[in-house]
Parts: sequence; structure tokens; C-alpha cells
Amino acid sequence: MNLLLTSIFIVFVFIIGILPFRVLYIFSDLMYFVLLYVMRYRKSVVRKNLEGCFPGKSKKEIDKLIKLSYKNLTDVIVEGFKAFTMSDRQIRERHKVLNPEILNELVNTKEGVIATPCHYGNWEWGSMSPSLYFKHKIIVFYKPLSNPYINRFVNKNRSRTGGILTSIYKTSETFKELTDQKVIYIMAADQSPSNAKRAIWVDFLGRETAFLHGPEIYAKKYNYPVVFTDIKRVKRGFYELTLSIIADHSSKTTEGEITSLYAKKLETAIINKPEDYLWSHKRWKHQK
Repeated sequence: MNLLLTSIFIVFVFIIGILPFRVLYIFSDLMYFVLLYVMRYRKSVVRKNLEGCFPGKSKKEIDKLIKLSYKNLTDVIVEGFKAFTMSDRQIRERHKVLNPEILNELVNTKEGVIATPCHYGNWEWGSMSPSLYFKHKIIVFYKPLSNPYINRFVNKNRSRTGGILTSIYKTSETFKELTDQKVIYIMAADQSPSNAKRAIWVDFLGRETAFLHGPEIYAKKYNYPVVFTDIKRVKRGFYELTLSIIADHSSKTTEGEITSLYAKKLETAIINKPEDYLWSHKRWKHQK
């Protein structure tokens, strides 16, 4: 069954890959209609999340945000599949880092840096574009897929630009192994943690929210700087990434400080353009 699903997946990737972007977005529009109006994919989750974070917005405003968030979601999905056949030049043009010098300067003076992206705008290209801007070793932590064949296929493709995809289950040993090397570690930090007991709780969008503890724990342990990645959609299929320092001397920060600063930066981005966030994720399933 895994081999059959893998074959179907690869065929689908090939079909998406040969489509020009203008046709790809027609497919995205069709997917938007199916997900929102036919399947109603996690619509109740999206509504609950938006209403909880923006209690001052009217039903009409929430309904509009729901539609826009699904448009963002389907664009990111098809762009993720398109990434399998995109050239390095296309990735650089469409996922542009505006100030790479911030990260380059930090890595030159430190032994490691932790970059914390988020599920905002197109995060899918984030495993591929960094290696096209930074000369140092890049480790991208990810959660392996359940299908080992698809996982191998995705891993090989996503790492073709130079980044090293590493299982989140090998996080600790990876940091230990590369302690003396100049490395950029990319760690997503905005998902709901699987273990609420180990979570770091901060105020986020007016709600007590559980955040993953990993980025802060490793930053403090190894005294690595932490950098936030802000992603803005300039127009359909084109994104600009702006880097900003969250913590330079992480070991001197107080407990929860790094996570709180990260949450504030993400919150600012979301308030500015809420529809570009991944609202279908069960972000607030844990209660303190």
C-alpha cells in the first residue's frame, strides 16, 4: 500500500510540476472551493481560532477572513508541490531573503544560530531557500512522514539545494554532534506541542498559549542567538523574508523570555495580515 501511495504521489508531483504558475493557481482556486465548500475541511477549527483571537471582529469580518485563509492554504499546498520541480533561480526569486547579512554576521561570530520560522505565508519553501542565501551548514528539523517511501522522496528533493533535513527525534544528538561547527539550525516554533507538560506558556493573541520548548531550551543550553523569520506575500507566488534578532546572548535570558519575544513578533505579523496564518491547525487544543 505504501508503494502504491508513493507512486500516486510521485505522479501527482510530476503533473503539478509541469504546470506553469498561472495554471497552477487555477488549480489552487478549484482546491479552495472543494476544501471550503465541499469538504468543509476543518472549517469549525478555523472559525473557532479566528473568533477566539479576534473577539472584536463581526461575523461578516470573520467569514471574510475564513475565505482568505483558505485561499492562502491552497496556494501554499500547490506551491509546496511545485517546489519539487522548481529551479534554484525560481526559488530565490520567489522566496527572497531581504537581509541575509544578519544571519551571516551572526554565524561568522558564533558557532551556531537558531532560526525560527513560522506557519505564515509560504513556509513550505523555507526548507529550500536558506541554502541559496547562506554559505554555512544548514540543518532543517522536520517531523518524518509516516510513509517511509514518500518521506525519502520528499527528504531527497527538499535537501537538493544544500540544506540537511533532520528528524526532530534526533534534535538533541544533532546539537551535541555539531557543537563546534558553524551551523544554522531551522526550527519551527509555532505549532501546538505534543506534550503540554513540557510546553512554555506565553500570552499570544490575547490567549494563554502553549509553545514548543525546543528552540528556547537549545538556544539557552548552547548560548546560540535566535533569529525570527517574517514572511510577507508580495503578490501571488512571491514572498519576501525579513530577519530580526530575538536574542543575541540566549544563556542570559530569563525562562520563557525567548519564546515570549518570538510570540510577540509572530503576533505582530498575524495582526497585520491574519489571513496568511495557518488557522486550520488546532493551535489552542491545550489549556493551562
